[in-house]
Amino acid sequence: MPTHRSSPCPPAELEARLRLHQLPEVGLRRFHSLLQAFGSASSALSAPATAWRVLGLPQAAIDARRSPEVRDGALAAMAWLERPGQHLLMWDSPGYPALLAEIDDPPPLLFVAGDPALLERPQLAIVGSRRASPTALDTAKAFSRALAQAGFTITSGLALGIDGAAHRAALQAGGSTIGVLGTGLQKLYPQRHLDLAKAMIGNGGALVSEYPLVAGPLPGNFPRRNRIISGLSLGVLVVEASLASGSLITARLAAEQGREVYALPGSIHHPGAKGCHQLIRDGALLVESVGQILESLRGWQNLPPAVVAKPVHPLLALLHAAPQTSEHLAYCSDQPLAEVLAQLTELELEGRVSNVAGRWFARVG
Repeated sequence: MPTHRSSPCPPAELEARLRLHQLPEVGLRRFHSLLQAFGSASSALSAPATAWRVLGLPQAAIDARRSPEVRDGALAAMAWLERPGQHLLMWDSPGYPALLAEIDDPPPLLFVAGDPALLERPQLAIVGSRRASPTALDTAKAFSRALAQAGFTITSGLALGIDGAAHRAALQAGGSTIGVLGTGLQKLYPQRHLDLAKAMIGNGGALVSEYPLVAGPLPGNFPRRNRIISGLSLGVLVVEASLASGSLITARLAAEQGREVYALPGSIHHPGAKGCHQLIRDGALLVESVGQILESLRGWQNLPPAVVAKPVHPLLALLHAAPQTSEHLAYCSDQPLAEVLAQLTELELEGRVSNVAGRWFARVG
């Protein structure tokens, strides 16, 4: 793909690009082909149908390019861009994220609600299961908080489960976070994360989508948007994932894009750990601490000064892996049972652990 940066579009060219962007069956390659063949979106729209056919454009796109729906959609998008905090980044214009521009198929247009400058900051993606276990949610929050405190922007897909936990923890740590949507920004999905999305924008974060503003949640959009999550990031951490999880798509794309892939191991008996174990077999870095991620990225420049995170309590580290009895904690930590019980009492008073039916659990929160 071309990597040059042009000056911002004049209004007529901007409207033309927004119209091309909405045409049926005009994806990334065809969008670029039209611009390269005709020099501009305005010229492409005014070109004869025969010229489009020569380029292999489908009849549906040719018929729709002058339709009222496409025109009105472009005008609505331009009106959206007039409001504060709403932006459009184009692949050949200043401000387009440099890392994303390096991938094989960068989106030609990116709608951004919030701070577009955040997309140029060092990011780490945290992804995982939508139906994550309490332990995985707790772990995702811990990693997100520590990485945010270390200066990384936390990027994810605003989905239920691990994604939402990572976004919230970054906000709680006073850090920044980016949500990459599989819908248009005016059709946020899932709706139960509407308040989270507003909090992200209100606290200096951003929502990003390559899809037209009113695009709905089509199933094929979500695997496709994963290349943006990985493309914006220096690395991808998979916290918990089954073998069928979309998080494995994000990890595979990250590897293809030359980004780091990290995976957290889990119990061999837990189906949600099998995806991470497969990633580790495929070459992902097995991580048990944030320090291992920071060490792998030590050569990366321009990171803000790191904030040293509070070390994880040894007993909490064991409970993050799985619930335990007091006796088993004493055995695993090689400490006297009385000392373990005293520590557990302190952790329970701090609200960091709970006891259910004789087993200790690390509390989510």
